[in-house]
Amino acid sequence: MPPTKTIQEEVAAIFATKWKVREGVVVPEADQVSLGNDAVELDATVLYADLVDSTDLVMNYKNWFAAEVYKAYLASACRLIRAEGGGISAFDGDRVMAVFLGNTKNSSAARAALKINWLVQKLINPRIKTAYPNTSYVLRHVIGIDTSRLFVARTGIRGSNDLVWVGRAANYAAKLCAMRDGAANTIISEQVFKRLTDTAKLGGSPKRAMWEKSVWAERGLTIYRSGWLWEP
Repeated sequence: MPPTKTIQEEVAAIFATKWKVREGVVVPEADQVSLGNDAVELDATVLYADLVDSTDLVMNYKNWFAAEVYKAYLASACRLIRAEGGGISAFDGDRVMAVFLGNTKNSSAARAALKINWLVQKLINPRIKTAYPNTSYVLRHVIGIDTSRLFVARTGIRGSNDLVWVGRAANYAAKLCAMRDGAANTIISEQVFKRLTDTAKLGGSPKRAMWEKSVWAERGLTIYRSGWLWEP
């Protein structure tokens, strides 16, 4: 069958078929959602962790060095995310998307972010300097977090497909992750901040706020920023 004919039939079926939607209690895997109009709905918190200036890294450093930085950051971040109960949902080059569920999903995501901050400053960058004492490279990153209702469907074709996460949290977390503001490398929405436990809001001795109120000018929304480190 000519590809155009197949595409026409698939598009017609997508718009004509009624959705089968079920409530989710765990982060779904791709094979748990069919390629038809099948979806899972979740109340979820999404975390995006992204390297800053990865284009500069790729263009101005050896390819194997860039690969080592990617691997060290993404593998370590994933371990911390999973340790806090998050599920790894997608990789996109130099960034990872994670989903947190449950009653403490916002605090878990915030803790994971601050632990990744610690990881970057106290482990990865010192290791880079030890392994390559003559390099000027310093790894920087940003993490964005938001929470909302999500509609999870499977997209693509048989043999080449993945889940698509439809909802504000997935979109906003990615956009917050794209912000660049010096040491304040964790950025969360007001909805996330309001749901944090006190232990995820306050740190140090004596206890003081770990988050600074700010404004997302593009959207006119209140957000909160932090440059705190949380040792795993």
